Amino acid sequence: MSGWFRKGRGTADTTDDPEPPTGQIPVGSQGTAPADGASKPGVEPVVAATIGHDQALADRHALIQLCLYAMDRARSGGVAERIEQGLAGIGVHALRPDGQRFDPALHEAGGAVPTEDAGLEGTVAETEVVGFLDHDRLLRAPVVTVYTRR
Repeated sequence: MSGWFRKGRGTADTTDDPEPPTGQIPVGSQGTAPADGASKPGVEPVVAATIGHDQALADRHALIQLCLYAMDRARSGGVAERIEQGLAGIGVHALRPDGQRFDPALHEAGGAVPTEDAGLEGTVAETEVVGFLDHDRLLRAPVVTVYTRR
């Protein structure tokens, strides 16, 4: 018997496996199609593919949310920048609308800055919290400070 750690926190799952786990999932397990192309009993291939696609989208969304959480808490500007670049590589882009007209459908007002310049009224002065778009879907509205006329 070996004592490979599989459950975390130091609790061993003792099995008769003489080899350590490889991290590989055999074909045909965990919801994947069997190697011979046969479907699982009672599950049509199209349904299984749809479930797999839906799960992949849910997993992608969860990973994006985790990245946003980590980026918000990163103490290093370089780490936050690298996470932002990685997200951009999969179609998730940061929204920093500085200098643009305030749009309540896309932006959340977090504060106001008085100005004498009538041309700046209603313009985003600063982005307080970066927003994000996943392709065309708004994930998080940017929180902005808006110029207001005195």
